Amino acid sequence: MPARFLPGSTVYAKDGRSYVVEDYDDGIVYCTASNGVETEFPEDKLLTQAEWEARAHPGVQHDVSYLRIKQSRHYLSQGEKFDTASADRVLQKADRLSPGIIDFTAFSVAERVLLEHREEGLVEKLSVRKCRDVFDAASSPIRARLLAELLGARADALVNAGGVGDNLLKAMIDKGLEPLSAAYDEFQDRPRH
Repeated sequence: MPARFLPGSTVYAKDGRSYVVEDYDDGIVYCTASNGVETEFPEDKLLTQAEWEARAHPGVQHDVSYLRIKQSRHYLSQGEKFDTASADRVLQKADRLSPGIIDFTAFSVAERVLLEHREEGLVEKLSVRKCRDVFDAASSPIRARLLAELLGARADALVNAGGVGDNLLKAMIDKGLEPLSAAYDEFQDRPRH
């Protein structure tokens, strides 16, 4: 269940009516109105309390929620089938072969979460160090999958490349970063606070 729709939390429809979340199943949020009437909405038709307040007060500056980033679907296990040692090896090699790639991956995942929550304005506030802390708290197989997603590679192929040799892994990284070269270059100038 997405952290946005935990049972008991308040959500808002686009018309401003509030509801209490009862359950969530496969993109549908089941709610109860204040008068006790039960209803359901597709998840993209509802706003959380924070999202509603941000919409109601657009001039108010909000802070980045690293907890929400950590609880996002990206950091949930997706049944990764490779072992921790192999995942650790590919992550260490990737960071050695392309310094900054792991920081860039952590930042990119956080940026994606903000964009999914329509919080583009907070991207500039992202702390690379805090993004990396969230990333490092995840299991190695999840981190390896996130790196593979960034590079547009299959996670198992990337992890296997980490066990073969530096040249194959470096080629996969270089090829994966080609379409992201402008964003990666811009990221390299970002302060690591």
